[in-house]
Amino acid sequence: MFNPTRDQVRDFFFAAWQKFNARQALSDLEQIAVEHIARHPEYHAILAQPERYQQREWLPEMGETNPFLHLSMHLSISEQLSIDQPVGVKARYLALAARLGDEHAAQHAVMDCLAEMIWRAQRDHQPPDALAYLECLDQKCLS
Repeated sequence: MFNPTRDQVRDFFFAAWQKFNARQALSDLEQIAVEHIARHPEYHAILAQPERYQQREWLPEMGETNPFLHLSMHLSISEQLSIDQPVGVKARYLALAARLGDEHAAQHAVMDCLAEMIWRAQRDHQPPDALAYLECLDQKCLS
């Protein structure tokens, strides 16, 4: 399992955005990252200034969203969808996208469930519960 450091994750996003803006060739993963970055114009200035934002902390208790965590979750969801893991996540995502009429909004709905699953696993010192994750997605599909 790949387990990059915080700085490596940030460097990846900074480099992908820089390469995109310089019209350089992107790896497949960088291309996916840039597609997610493009949907988040609020992060463009941050990604254009690595020297300013490499070490910055975003504090959820202050109502801040960490752009690197947010983009990383988009990448995780894209990977889950590409291999349908956990099994059934892709069908639920497609149902959400159809119901919402917006694939990006559907990714954010999935992200809410993914974040909850990770939070519970950390809180309870247990492995992530894929069934609870899928059940959360089922509720999103119904609401």
